[in-house]
This record gives sequence, structure tokens and C-alpha cells, in this order.
Amino acid sequence: MNKKGLPSLNRYGIILLFVFLCMALIPSFFSQYDPDERFMAYEDPSSKHLLGTNDIGNDIFTELIYGTRISLTVGFASAIIATFIGLVIGLTSGYYRGNVDEILMGFTDVVLMIPKIPLIIILAAFLRPGIWILILVLGVLSWESIARVVRSKTLQIRETGFVMSARCMGFSPFHIMSSDIIPNLTHVVAPKFMLATAAAMISEASLSFIGLGDPSVKSWGVMISFAFTKGGFIREMWWWYLPPGICITLAVISIALIGFSFEKGKQTVKIE
Repeated sequence: MNKKGLPSLNRYGIILLFVFLCMALIPSFFSQYDPDERFMAYEDPSSKHLLGTNDIGNDIFTELIYGTRISLTVGFASAIIATFIGLVIGLTSGYYRGNVDEILMGFTDVVLMIPKIPLIIILAAFLRPGIWILILVLGVLSWESIARVVRSKTLQIRETGFVMSARCMGFSPFHIMSSDIIPNLTHVVAPKFMLATAAAMISEASLSFIGLGDPSVKSWGVMISFAFTKGGFIREMWWWYLPPGICITLAVISIALIGFSFEKGKQTVKIE
């Protein structure tokens, strides 16, 4: 680890993610067209349309730019839900121990054994297709590893002197967990959050490719699905299906690199 900063690979991850965030927040800066604007269908790449047009005449490059917001929203929103659930269960289990620990960790073990991909496919097919339904499903089914890591770290922190002193002084469990324990969980929660984001983006792309995404909002996964079903593969229009695949790969790599940088960072317990 370079003491003066992140390793070069992690720096590249931050730069890549920053570019994708800019694309998501200010898409009009990168594309001059509206995503619903139509031109001649199946046009080849040109100076006017950098990645050509699709089957209904939409500019593919514009779709790619605006799809960034959808893909990143699914990833980060699902990770927020998963991290919140995992943090609450892991923190409660590790702090109270005893019967509470056994019940919560037993429930976590049961959820951990459930095959996720088939269940996600069934729920996505059964529920009404929608981006927020997909976010909720991915978030609710991805918290177990976060809970186990948080519990393990909480068991260590609760035995430190400053936590024991806070208990002796009569502070409530909620105050101790929120003020003394949670701030010292950042270095274990942050990498899990980033990796959960990457996993959610991959899951969304996979579900969208098999037709279980929300067709009304074009994420990168939906773009690949449309390219497959609307003749992009048959016509060998690589400029339709390859760019969103590359974007998914680069976004996931950038997020994973940032997550790994948190994991390799200095892991210390802050005594207050």
C-alpha cells in the first residue's frame, strides 16, 4: 500500500467511477440528442451517430449515456438496502449476543442457504416489472454476508474499554451502538457496500438480458437484451451490444477496485 495515496489501480477505479457518475448526473453534456428522439433505423456508426441507431431509430450512444443513470441507480440503491439490513441485524446480533444472536444468525444462515439467482428470477417474473421492484428484490436478498461481517466486528468492539466504560456510565445500548460501535465499522462496511453495488449491477444486467428487466427504462442490461431480440446480433451490429457490455464491465471493475482499497486500508478501532 502506498502511504501517500491509493495504488494506481485504485486511482483508476476512482477516475472511472467519477466518469460514470458524471454521465449519470449530466447526460446532456455527453450527448446532444434526447433518448426518445428518432432517426433512420439501423444506421451504421457515423460522425452524426457515434454508435449508429437501433431498430426504432434511437441514437445508441445517447441510450448508452442515459442508461448509466439507471444501472448505477440499481447498483447503489440495492446496496444501500442490503447494507442497512445487514448492519442492523449484524450490529444487534453482535451487541446483545445470547438468544438474540442465535435467532438472528440462525435466520441469516437460512437466508444464506437459499439459492439467490433462481429466487430472484422467480420474484422478478412474478412481481410487476419495475426498476424499484428490482432494486428492492436485489437489496433484500443480498445482506447476509454484510450481517456476518458486522456481527464479527461488533463482538470485538463491544469488549473494548471505551464501550465497557460507556455501559458502566449508564448509556443506552442504542447510544453505544450508534455513537461508539458504528463509527468503528466503516472499514468493514464500506468494502461490502461497494461489492454489493457491483453484484447488484451484474444481477440487473443478467435479469434484463433474459427479459425480466423494466423495458420502459433502458439500462445497459436492457440495451443488450434489446440488441439480442431486435436483430442486433443477427445483423452483427457490435456497436449496439458491445458498448453497454464494456460499460458494465468497467463500472463493476471500478467499484470493485474502490472496495478493495477500503479492505486493504488501515483497520483500526477508534477510541473516543
